[in-house]
Amino acid sequence: MVKPTHTEDWITQARRGLLEMCVLALIAERPRYGYDLVSGLGRWEALATTDGTLYPLLRRLQKEGHIVAEWQESAEGPPRKYYRLTSKGQGLLARLEGEWGKLSQAVTHLLKTARANAAQEKTND
Repeated sequence: MVKPTHTEDWITQARRGLLEMCVLALIAERPRYGYDLVSGLGRWEALATTDGTLYPLLRRLQKEGHIVAEWQESAEGPPRKYYRLTSKGQGLLARLEGEWGKLSQAVTHLLKTARANAAQEKTND
């Protein structure tokens, strides 16, 4: 087995941290079932995930009271388990979105500033 590089490990950890917020955001749009969530996330390559990652997250969110699940009949096949946000889940999503906004803005600003300072240093040399 090949050991992941530092970069691959960092990307995996960052994606895992953001996945919860993205799943909650998709469920906030409308109740969704597992495959629908995997497909929804898959629209963006950087967010693509597998059942093996998604379902443990859904179970944890349900156990913590952020989502509830109910089975519904499907015209296209077997019944599907649909997930929807609870008021607790809506609050969590709002907090995560707020923190993400602050964090992404700070990181973007830091990177721009660092690049500008590095370019200035090169011109001074």
